[in-house]
Amino acid sequence: MPKFRKKPVIIEAEQLTKENLEKTCDFISDEYWGGIIDYPDRYKLGVYIKTLEGNMEAQEYDYIIKGVNDEFYPCKPDIFEKTYELVEE
Repeated sequence: MPKFRKKPVIIEAEQLTKENLEKTCDFISDEYWGGIIDYPDRYKLGVYIKTLEGNMEAQEYDYIIKGVNDEFYPCKPDIFEKTYELVEE
């Protein structure tokens, strides 16, 4: 069976935290912004993102990724850390 490697692509991403909620919300373009989730537990944080696959929920500490076609989607921290590394500018 053939094997494939991901092409090296530099992406932009923000990690959703209480401390940078405003910055993360500004990062997501209006076209993909779905709003802040109103949880009954006021200590829980999340946002909706309109992705190409439908609305998705990003919870605190998830990464919000801007894809190669300027689309946005959430990624769990463990997957993000296995897939991406910081690019020093």
